[in-house]
Amino acid sequence: MKLEDFQIELKPLPGAMPVWHGRVDARQWRTACQQVRDKGGRLVALWGSDNSDRGGGFAVHAALTVQSGLLVIELPFSGGSFPDISDIFPAANRMQRAVRDLFGVGAENAADQRKWLRHTAWPADVFPLRKDASFEFPVSSSKLELNPEAQLATRNSRLETGQTDDYPFVRVEGEGVHEIPVGPVHAGTIEPGHFRFSIVGEGVLRLEERLGYKHKGIEKRFEQMTLAEGAKLAGRVSGDSTVAYAWAYAMAVESAAGMTPPPRALWLRALLLERERVANHLGDLGFLGNDAALGFGLAQFLRLKEDWLRMNAALFGHRYLMDTIAPGGVARDVTPEGMAIMRRDMGAMEGTVALLKGVYDEHAGLQDRFIGCGRIKPDHADRLGLTGLAGRASAVAWDLRAQFPPVPYGEFEVRMATHRNGDVAARVTVRFEEIFESLRLLRLILDRLPLGELASAVPTPPAGALGIGWVEGWRGEVLIALETGPNNGIRRLHPHDPSWQNWPLLERAVLGNIVPDFPLINKSFNLSYSGHDL
Repeated sequence: MKLEDFQIELKPLPGAMPVWHGRVDARQWRTACQQVRDKGGRLVALWGSDNSDRGGGFAVHAALTVQSGLLVIELPFSGGSFPDISDIFPAANRMQRAVRDLFGVGAENAADQRKWLRHTAWPADVFPLRKDASFEFPVSSSKLELNPEAQLATRNSRLETGQTDDYPFVRVEGEGVHEIPVGPVHAGTIEPGHFRFSIVGEGVLRLEERLGYKHKGIEKRFEQMTLAEGAKLAGRVSGDSTVAYAWAYAMAVESAAGMTPPPRALWLRALLLERERVANHLGDLGFLGNDAALGFGLAQFLRLKEDWLRMNAALFGHRYLMDTIAPGGVARDVTPEGMAIMRRDMGAMEGTVALLKGVYDEHAGLQDRFIGCGRIKPDHADRLGLTGLAGRASAVAWDLRAQFPPVPYGEFEVRMATHRNGDVAARVTVRFEEIFESLRLLRLILDRLPLGELASAVPTPPAGALGIGWVEGWRGEVLIALETGPNNGIRRLHPHDPSWQNWPLLERAVLGNIVPDFPLINKSFNLSYSGHDL
């Protein structure tokens, strides 16, 4: 889809990625989405905003991929609803429901009107992202804990008014059909999420998820911060993707301010992003082996990951690379001695991973569990918006490092790992191939790393400036949409995780499999509970 095909006035945004922004009316909102979908484009993110602080109503925003880059459209509206686009982009369903939960305005005539993020911890008349939202919780004077009497009174009040937390799961009925509820509290140290299985015997007829237990108020917290303060919070949106979020945030701030960091800073950002990618793939490959009863794989890959994380801490001050990226550049440099250590360790790592790949490929029991398990067919992946490494395992050839490469990726001709089978085996193979590719890219970065400054001053952007950050994290594309406020503040910020698109596909991947395969299928996606629950 070319930009000139849209009957919309579009404005290019400054920055590292090709982004255009335009305001639309209700008709243009659906027309633009349909045009993008007809040409093979995708919905990257959908979010809302409240304009009452400047005399307006609400607005809904969508980020869409087009041939030239990213198209961000904004629909202002004054009523209580906006046009539904979940029939065009099924991935919009939960995003639209989240807009309703957070702002009190929703998609008109949408087929699914159930709440998504709201639990009974929220009063029915509170919409957290409205500008007039206030949060007053009774707290004891001696300790930072909820007053038990006030807590009980609140609970009783909600029961009296019928404000319960009953969620209308889709029921599957018939002879021999049973339900298995799993979570939200799990046996392992993982984040909470509820999974409702409808089964016959051990075969899964349907899986329905309910998430939203991790809501932390991050989007609202950003509105109380300056642009400089927001960098720290951005790197903590999702603990396993701190570099991706920090880079996307910095990119958004730099776009709003109309500045570009020094070349060395951009190259170091890529180095950090690839180190984050390798660490996560190593951990996932270990746990995937363990879920298929190969404890040897878990031991070996976690040993490799631990060594990798310790090297992060030694060279950059943090195992998970937090606070290494800030608007304007980076906060950490690498010395020639550190570069030599990285080269040495990457050589050893590559050889060991190659040996372990041979073990995984030739292990009959492992392959019996992997092949054909949890398959997402390419047509379903395309229609439903599967993205990131899971999408690439189902023939969705999309990787920002290759399609719209920011500095320095344009120098390297990134080799995208794609497969068509879309099963656990394919997602495992993509992880192996991406580790080898990341190691290749890391060597190239170290060989060509330019000299120069680590950061430049970020000028104060005008209030109301829009900035977009768009980065290919290890799980998929991370987007930050930022609008500046007065005095170098943040008026509105939406961080978007690729898990939004991929959680619904996990429900489909489980169909036709048996219940004991669910942990394996779930780990092969390894989606974030908290990254989409902000």
